[in-house]
Amino acid sequence: MREDFAAWLALKATKGVGPGAVSRLILRFGSPQAVQAASVGDLMAHEGLSLPAAQRMTQRPDDQTLLAIEREVKAIEQGAFSVITILDAEYPLRLKTISDPPPFLYLTGQLDEVDHQAIAVVGSRKATPAGLAFTRMLSQELASVGFTIVSGLARGVDQAAHQGALTCSTGRTVAVLGCGIDRTYPPEHKSLRECIEQHGAVLSEFSPGAVPHGYHFPQRNRVISGMSVGVVVTEATEKSGSLITARLALEQNREVFAVPGTVSNETSRGPHHLIKQGAKLVEGLEDILEELLPQLEGSFRERLNAREDRSCEPMPFLDKQEEALYNRISFEPISLEELLSQAGCSPSDVMSVLLSLEMKGVIRQLAGSQYIRTSIR
Repeated sequence: MREDFAAWLALKATKGVGPGAVSRLILRFGSPQAVQAASVGDLMAHEGLSLPAAQRMTQRPDDQTLLAIEREVKAIEQGAFSVITILDAEYPLRLKTISDPPPFLYLTGQLDEVDHQAIAVVGSRKATPAGLAFTRMLSQELASVGFTIVSGLARGVDQAAHQGALTCSTGRTVAVLGCGIDRTYPPEHKSLRECIEQHGAVLSEFSPGAVPHGYHFPQRNRVISGMSVGVVVTEATEKSGSLITARLALEQNREVFAVPGTVSNETSRGPHHLIKQGAKLVEGLEDILEELLPQLEGSFRERLNAREDRSCEPMPFLDKQEEALYNRISFEPISLEELLSQAGCSPSDVMSVLLSLEMKGVIRQLAGSQYIRTSIR
């Protein structure tokens, strides 16, 4: 392991050679050692490398690089995280097909064969309460029919996507980091990360100790889209990193989905822009299934035909009064004052029903005495 992975790290550290070129050469020659043993002419012929870059790939790394490689190998041997390479069966199948796949990924938790059917759910770090509620609901629905939810562990939509998947007893989710695998960013998502590791995996292509530089995230985003059959953008501004993920998805020949929102919301502009550009408009799970069904494995389609056997908790029973009030609450916040004016019953009855709906987990109270749905019937 020690000598073998040192060769992977040495190739990755070669200046002037990107991850895609490293991956393609390893796949072409069969191992990193075989790449290092190849002639400069062969490397230039097969990957179109410049002469200096090809020469660097066959030379011993400098002392500083060797020290960094030694530290990294020791960290792996200590067992805090593992590594999967592009030659391993566990490496995400779809990720192998993009133009610049990482040669290897650092991993905590565990990838599973079912993660081959993954879908990315991404969006704004400053999403609206309605956007967060819809993201959780949609991610729960997607997980309930067998999709693994892929996102970036960020605040806002990413967090809601992971949480939605985790509400299913068999739901799986994968977080892709923009920092080293030994860091959690943002740090307040440590407990969420631990839950993800128990029901999925956390991945990073960045070396242990790497801080979350801004330029890491576009690079990270190609992994999120690359390992997924499609990308769903629920809320995003027009300059959001989520639109970078959507663009990468198109370049990778993945499906792009967008959730429309209120036109006055800044975070609706990103999805609306995508819809204008031809993204599939999403109002619910069926819109996504309709587009993806032809691309899914036969066993996956069989599970869809038995959706009544979902592992998510069923919607709790609502009595007539609860149902009537619930139907007045949507994924857009509504004030208590509006509910009282619409309900047609006493304020005490409305407050009693609201409390019952909150206890059943189908609505949630926001700041300022506003209410929002947390599930869909």
